[in-house]
Amino acid sequence: MTTASIRRTNKKPKSKPRIVGRAKVREISIFDKILRAMPINEEQIQKGLTWGLVGVFVLGAYSVAHYTGITERVSSQFATLVGNAGFEVKRVEVTGVNRIDELKVYEITLAQKDRSMMLVDIDQVRDDLMGNGWIKDARISRRLPDTLVVEIIEREPAAVWQQDGKLSLIDNTGYPLEQIQKEEIPDLPVIVGAKANERVPQLTKLLNVAPALSPMVTGATWIGNRRWDLEFDSGETLALPEGEDTAAAALLNFARMDGVNRLLGRGVVHFDLRDSERAYLRMPPKPATEPEG
Repeated sequence: MTTASIRRTNKKPKSKPRIVGRAKVREISIFDKILRAMPINEEQIQKGLTWGLVGVFVLGAYSVAHYTGITERVSSQFATLVGNAGFEVKRVEVTGVNRIDELKVYEITLAQKDRSMMLVDIDQVRDDLMGNGWIKDARISRRLPDTLVVEIIEREPAAVWQQDGKLSLIDNTGYPLEQIQKEEIPDLPVIVGAKANERVPQLTKLLNVAPALSPMVTGATWIGNRRWDLEFDSGETLALPEGEDTAAAALLNFARMDGVNRLLGRGVVHFDLRDSERAYLRMPPKPATEPEG
């Protein structure tokens, strides 16, 4: 051995550092983010898609059946069986009829050949009933086993419309109800003039300006498709100017003058308010005096 001493050491040789690889981070797709944000889970979505596909298949099968006429034949056979089982129209209950002939309502309702409750075309029955001028609305429903219920809402006559020598009852919208004869005229205002019936809502609005005079108006004539002449039960005629606002102002002014000076019933034949500056009065003609013999 050499004189040199060998020193032992307890230190271990340094090991090389171990390189640890980074874990890959999973990227979340936009679709996944949407699914996580939804209040339902993935299993529920899968079930929904499955039922959606089933629905599409059923709809497609029904469309094919309908196109080939299978559903119509099945529906017709089913309706026939229902009719044979006692579900056939045997009774009609009608309510709301006051002025129209109730027998006509029965005839229209029972006009369809097939009386099976399943095959009665309620919409068609209603359309047929609405052809009657008196009927404003109609509701038809089924009451099993054998009754159709018909609820009628009638129009109310509000005036008599005279045009070209013909008289017709009209409602408050001007809708013609039925023609009448001169001796059948009820205690209603008479509206005269071409398309004067279409002006009834406008006339009603005008008369509401002077509620004290409105009950005294027995008629109105639509002049030149421009303005109104009003007739009163005391025999006078009032000529109003053109324009809704102008006519309303003139009528209101006339109502005030009548309230103060009692214009109506004083022997004046005609009041003319077409001039905004002044009013004109026309008295009845004086009777001709016989020459002294």
